[in-house]
Amino acid sequence: MVDQQIRTWQVLDARVLDAVSQVPREAFVPAAYRELAFADAPIPIGHGEHMLAPKLQARILQALSLTAADRALEVGTGTGYLAACMSLLAAETTSIDIHADFVAAAALNIHAVAGARPHILERDAFGAPLGEYDAIAVTGSLPVYDNRFQQALRVGGRMFAVVGSAPVMDAILVRRVGPSEWIRESLFETVVEPLTGAAAAPKFVF
Repeated sequence: MVDQQIRTWQVLDARVLDAVSQVPREAFVPAAYRELAFADAPIPIGHGEHMLAPKLQARILQALSLTAADRALEVGTGTGYLAACMSLLAAETTSIDIHADFVAAAALNIHAVAGARPHILERDAFGAPLGEYDAIAVTGSLPVYDNRFQQALRVGGRMFAVVGSAPVMDAILVRRVGPSEWIRESLFETVVEPLTGAAAAPKFVF
C-alpha cells in the first residue's frame, strides 16, 4: 500500500510513512469489506459515509505537518484510522464524530495500535466552540466554507479541509498566520461526502 499507492501520490514524509505503516488498516475496516482494506478506493462504513482511500489519508497527514508538540483535532472520526495515525505524530489528538456507533467502534479499533492514544468523543462539530488546536483535519467536505474551523486554529496552526460540491471539490490547507489572518492554499481536487450538518451549497435558480 505504501509503495504502490501512497508514495506515488507524492507522500514522501518519512514520519507520515512510518505512522501509516504502524497502523494496521485492516483492523479499522468493517468486517464485510476487510478484503478491500488496502484498495485504492473509499470503503462504506455506514450512515452513507465512507472510509477515505489510503492515499488521501496520507496526503492529509503530510499536509498538516504534525509535530510532537502539536495539539490536533480530527472532525469526523469514522472508523478511527486517521485518528490513530495522527496520535502517533502529535502530542495530543482529539477526534470527534456525531455518530455514537462510529465513536464506539473507533474506540475499540484503536486498541489494535500500540502507542495510539487519541481521545474519541461523540460531539457535533457545529455545536459548542471547538477549542484551540495546532492542526485540524476536517474529513467530511464543506459545500460552503465554514469559518468556525479556521477560528479554532492557534496562530501558526494548519487545517486540512475539502470545499465545494461534486463532481469536483478542492482540497485545501489553511494556515493561521496572525490573530485575524489566514492563508489558504489549494492542494488537489477530490470528492468526499459532506460533513454531517454542513451547510448545503445554494442551488442556482434560472
